[in-house]
Amino acid sequence: MSETVQSACQTEVSACSGEPGVPAVETRVKTEPSQKWVRVEVDGVTIADSKSVVLLHERGHLPVYYFPKSDVRQDLIAASEHRTYCPYKGYASYWDIKVGDRVIEQAAWSYEDPIPQSEGVREYIAFYWNKVDKWLEEEEEVFVHPRDPYKRVDVIASSRHIQIVLNGEVVADSKRPVIVFETGVPVRYYLPEEDIRKELFISSDLKTRCPYKGEASYLTADINGQRFENIVWSYPNPIQEIPKIAGLHSFYNEKVDAVYVDGVQETVQQWHKSVIDVLNLFGE
Repeated sequence: MSETVQSACQTEVSACSGEPGVPAVETRVKTEPSQKWVRVEVDGVTIADSKSVVLLHERGHLPVYYFPKSDVRQDLIAASEHRTYCPYKGYASYWDIKVGDRVIEQAAWSYEDPIPQSEGVREYIAFYWNKVDKWLEEEEEVFVHPRDPYKRVDVIASSRHIQIVLNGEVVADSKRPVIVFETGVPVRYYLPEEDIRKELFISSDLKTRCPYKGEASYLTADINGQRFENIVWSYPNPIQEIPKIAGLHSFYNEKVDAVYVDGVQETVQQWHKSVIDVLNLFGE
């Protein structure tokens, strides 16, 4: 994630760290078994291969796969001296990956003696998503983070009137949007290219990936002498599950002056990284 762009999908997947003695206030950690066959590869070598992973959900974080130690190549990992503390899980130990001459430091972590609420990850190891080369769910490569089984993405054609205002200019005006309702993410309006003032935009080199949609391309706006980097994105070839947004363009609602829906200015919506964040809104 660059300083100027937050991907349309969120990308923070990590072990949490904190200070010993800090109480676990207003948080929940949930682990559950996954039925998916999950693999991790480095330089074409399978580091972890399991049909018995657990998925950990933690408020404020994206879901994380944890592998049984028995399903991780012990000959390809080595314990490091690095340690961190998480008030919601306990002390984390870290592991380096060694494949041939390549060493990836602190690429994995585990909780050898987790606190009671996180007992479900004892004897399991997790990997930093971006430190390894490839993740597979069944026979499909997955990008950025695990697909959350509690996350829903609805893609619905609409006749609502959408107007996007940026730096005082109406830069898009459409009555044929495709609207994406995605759990934990602001509503996104995908607009036909013909309904966007393309003369105000130039193509960007930025590419990002989303586990739910595919690979995104970006546009940068030049409006009244001011540049807005990577303010619009599109999925030219989305994954098979979400074909309706192919070739359409969406703006960062939170970065433009205003979004008008049927003439009414949209209010700022919130991001939620985990299903636990969403449930907390309802007092769960």
